[in-house]
Amino acid sequence: MNIIIRQGRLIDPRHRIDACLDLFLAAGRVAGVGKAPAGFVADREIDARQWIVCPGLIDLSARPVPLERELLAAVAGGVTTVVSPPDLDPVLDEPELAERLVQKAADLGLARLLPLGALTARLEGARLAEMAGLRQAGCVAFSQAKRPVQDTRALLSAFEYAATFGLAVWLQPQDYYLARNGFAHDGEVSARLGLAGIPVSAETIAIATYLTLAADTGVRLHLRRLSSARGMEMIARAQAEGGAVSCDVGIHHLHLSERDIGFFNTNARFDPPLRSLEDRLGLCRGVAAGTAALCSDHTPLDQDDKTLPFGEAAPGATGLELLLPLTLKWARTEKLPLVDALRPVTDLPATILGRADLGHLGVGACADICLLAADERWRVGDTSLKSIGKHTPFHGQELAGRVCMTLVEGKVVFVSTDENAVSGK
Repeated sequence: MNIIIRQGRLIDPRHRIDACLDLFLAAGRVAGVGKAPAGFVADREIDARQWIVCPGLIDLSARPVPLERELLAAVAGGVTTVVSPPDLDPVLDEPELAERLVQKAADLGLARLLPLGALTARLEGARLAEMAGLRQAGCVAFSQAKRPVQDTRALLSAFEYAATFGLAVWLQPQDYYLARNGFAHDGEVSARLGLAGIPVSAETIAIATYLTLAADTGVRLHLRRLSSARGMEMIARAQAEGGAVSCDVGIHHLHLSERDIGFFNTNARFDPPLRSLEDRLGLCRGVAAGTAALCSDHTPLDQDDKTLPFGEAAPGATGLELLLPLTLKWARTEKLPLVDALRPVTDLPATILGRADLGHLGVGACADICLLAADERWRVGDTSLKSIGKHTPFHGQELAGRVCMTLVEGKVVFVSTDENAVSGK
């Protein structure tokens, strides 16, 4: 289907575009920007004069379980590509399992699913998984999810194998022994509440180990969900020295700190934990500087997972539908223009994934598009969230930024309840 998106405010971070332009879509791709390609005849027009038109968001860390409900939540949040962890049920350590998951997601026709394959069999940290076969089945990189590889010799072997075959390794930097049995940042709040703490050194020691092994092997390394200012500085230094290393930060960590635990608020329990105010500010600086991408760290949890004592409650919160408004809120605080604010959730994640066809609106790109009313406010609550996960530290708050329509490969996959703004429907 050929589609014209008329006169929206086009924001394309990769090409540094911020202008009111027509966008022309054909065969699931961007066919023209500002000017129709020769012979173009539209089957449908979308009036976007009141909206921002930007690339669909790419979420580098979201748990889409159950699949259909959470991929619906993704497109409702303007997220068109979701990277899922390998620690699903069953663990993605065999090609057939990954192939089945990718096909099931494709059949739903919602957000694109890009799974991470298991780095080791059953994520046990010993024998390598079938990495070559998993890549052929659709896995974009390899990870241990939240499970450690305690044997650094085994980790070195995994890095060497991945480097030999051009595979990327994605790891959460957290030393197992320093983080074991911890629930919160090792600081003032955990001491006051009597909670076992996880020190920043649990992150920085792991980063140092991973960076050393990556330098020795040449593997492409991505570090997931950084939580500390010191960790961000280490990654920035490695990037400046030419290291093939990237990272991301969970969106909640840009807005919250250890103080938001309050009196054992389980909605503020995360892994890695919310850290000090200084860490939060350091993460904000790193993302603004382009050192790190942003992710939702979406973890849909039910009531039983959270109505427990803090140390027993499951870590995580819903995030797919909050990634965009929380990114916009961060950008307003940092006084960033939209063309810079949206880069950590569009162009930069696409670069990390090595997908030149995603994360931008240039001619030839996948027509993954979010149409957004940036200043329209909505209240976060059970009825406003599509995800089965209703637990979030932002529950009950008003956020600015409502997704009006989402397209994936030129197909409209989500329209907000205010459908009157769409012409040619």
